[in-house]
Amino acid sequence: MEKPVPDPRQPFVALIVGVTCMAGLSLAEALKSPKALAGPWKVYGSAFRPMPTWFPSSVLDKYIAFDATDAGDTADKLPPFSGKVTHVFWVAIQDRESEHVNVTVNATTLSNVLHVLNGGRCSRQPHHGSDRHPTLHGSREVVRTPSIIIGASSRSRYSTLLTLAVAANMGCRNRRRQEPSFGNRYAWEHFCDISDARVLAEQQIWAAVTDGAKNQAFNCTNGDFFTWKSVWKKLCDIFHLEFITFEESKNFDFVEFMTEKSRVWDEIVEKNGLYNTKLEEITCPMALKTVLHFMFQHVCSMNKSREFGFFGYAHTLKSIPLWVERLRHMKIIP
Repeated sequence: MEKPVPDPRQPFVALIVGVTCMAGLSLAEALKSPKALAGPWKVYGSAFRPMPTWFPSSVLDKYIAFDATDAGDTADKLPPFSGKVTHVFWVAIQDRESEHVNVTVNATTLSNVLHVLNGGRCSRQPHHGSDRHPTLHGSREVVRTPSIIIGASSRSRYSTLLTLAVAANMGCRNRRRQEPSFGNRYAWEHFCDISDARVLAEQQIWAAVTDGAKNQAFNCTNGDFFTWKSVWKKLCDIFHLEFITFEESKNFDFVEFMTEKSRVWDEIVEKNGLYNTKLEEITCPMALKTVLHFMFQHVCSMNKSREFGFFGYAHTLKSIPLWVERLRHMKIIP
């Protein structure tokens, strides 16, 4: 793997926009790792809200809270970093009422940030994709399209693993067995892929400092496949639930089930002294319901990444208990 060596007197300086999400936290930790490509890195992190108590502040040199959708707030908060940042890692995403609005708002937020960091000279628009990753160093852009991301955060809009873990904690605690399977038999038994936030972080850094990756787009998955049946069995083992075979039920609505559990989650948070969250803020039942009703196999190839020199991977079913334990350590789930 190609490894540039920066001038130790002038280390690369990263700004992670959206640092408190799953991808942002893993990226900050990877950049601060002694094994980070082209390290040591100086790392600034930003998000809309103040830093949550579960976030390890030691992985950042500076945390900046500002609203990137607001050009005025961005212009107030970011100028001290203008001219210092060499790489912008964009892992934030605004999710609004339609895809048209999403594109407009996300393009605006990116433009606001780059405009300030470039001293008012940038009007670049982002590439489309669920993970936008422009860099200021060498005027390069790299776009990556991850699959469903698993990691640890209370501030990720679409956290599939956290949604499943919360459902396991609430819906199954009394009977110690699962509810009727929330999906269809096809999605339950056929292949899907996923993106571990640590693999995504490794690929982000690799793409940012590897000349051959400049202005390219890459998929990012763990490199293996799984079935949702095997994932739920793993979660049943973790939460000590009885695993039963698939029970498709037209009368069971997962979104309705989760909506009705809002008070139950409030009680769990208070009883266990967890980080204060609301159920609707940390789960994505509609998105998960959609995925679990796919009638096609959700898989993509990592061949292009490998051909360009990136060989990161993760064993999905071994990653799940590690992330659940991390969520517990952060006191997001009991």
